[in-house]
Amino acid sequence: MKKQKEILRNLNINKNWTLFLDRDGVINKKIEGDYVRNWGQFEFLPDVIEALKILNNIFGRIIIVTNQRGIGRGLMTEKDLSYIHYKMLSIFNKAEIKIDKIYYCPHDYKKEICYCRKPKIGMALQAKRDFPIIDFKKSIMVGDSLSDIEFGKNAGMESILIGDNNNLDIIRFKSLNEFANKLKRN
Repeated sequence: MKKQKEILRNLNINKNWTLFLDRDGVINKKIEGDYVRNWGQFEFLPDVIEALKILNNIFGRIIIVTNQRGIGRGLMTEKDLSYIHYKMLSIFNKAEIKIDKIYYCPHDYKKEICYCRKPKIGMALQAKRDFPIIDFKKSIMVGDSLSDIEFGKNAGMESILIGDNNNLDIIRFKSLNEFANKLKRN
């Protein structure tokens, strides 16, 4: 824990920084072995709204990057995903939370070659094209899986793990809210 505080303090995070967030397992409850296919299955994780309010005051940009393999597997459509994101962003907007953009990879990596599925950095590069001010050395990736952490590292970002995966030697927090409050106190 002391190492986490020290690393976060040394980063000197401010409005010049960009926060990249995974969706499933960070913002909303992940459905293990399946996909969030419709709005009825979407469930915010506890205290995510409060966490995002804090993070909006710290970071200059917040970008969501999410693998959505369910589309490539034919289990949902891009229209289904767009509706989920529309509803999610509507709730964020009501809470005065700004998400700058959402990027997603719809591909099934077992069927097609793509350059956007995390841990590949295609979504990070697209964000950089859309927001040239993004500096990956002044960016943090927060995710709940090894592919999220590798994505951040592959792009040159600091990576933060959400969850209890004790097999990785990286900065980790139990929730997005715990991470946000730790930054707020620094």
